[in-house]
Amino acid sequence: MAYKIREYRTDDLGGVMSSWEHANELAHSFLPKEFVDKVRHDIPNLYLPNAETWVADCNGRVVGFIALIGNEIGAVFVEPKFHSKGIGRALVDKAQELRGELEVEVFELNAIGRKFYSKCGFRLMNEKIHEDTGNKVLRLKLTANKSLNVDREDTAD
Repeated sequence: MAYKIREYRTDDLGGVMSSWEHANELAHSFLPKEFVDKVRHDIPNLYLPNAETWVADCNGRVVGFIALIGNEIGAVFVEPKFHSKGIGRALVDKAQELRGELEVEVFELNAIGRKFYSKCGFRLMNEKIHEDTGNKVLRLKLTANKSLNVDREDTAD
């Protein structure tokens, strides 16, 4: 399966919303309908206009996206039938290429997201209660990949 990571265009909105809708249903079934409805409204009207967004394009079809606000991942969602194909990791890799260190918040009850972020190398920073839903969220950090270029012989004591 061939896909490419490219910058979001306004005509990608349908694919972004579809990716979010299907992945959100799978990962966030515990969220109240009112909150999900608010997020559905806010994605095109608030989040996308204020984020740098990249999409995973599979033969002209958007199957996932990542939205960045500074070094924070505001969202990363991939169509469920495209899970475990390296697309989510490629989106995170693109974000890390652009920003270096990354941070993200994930609901503790989102087992899919927690497993994904753990596989990508994110580590727990802290936890808090999400005001709008009362659910616990975990703040995670991915440290930038840096080559040390250390000559091992020079560091031996």
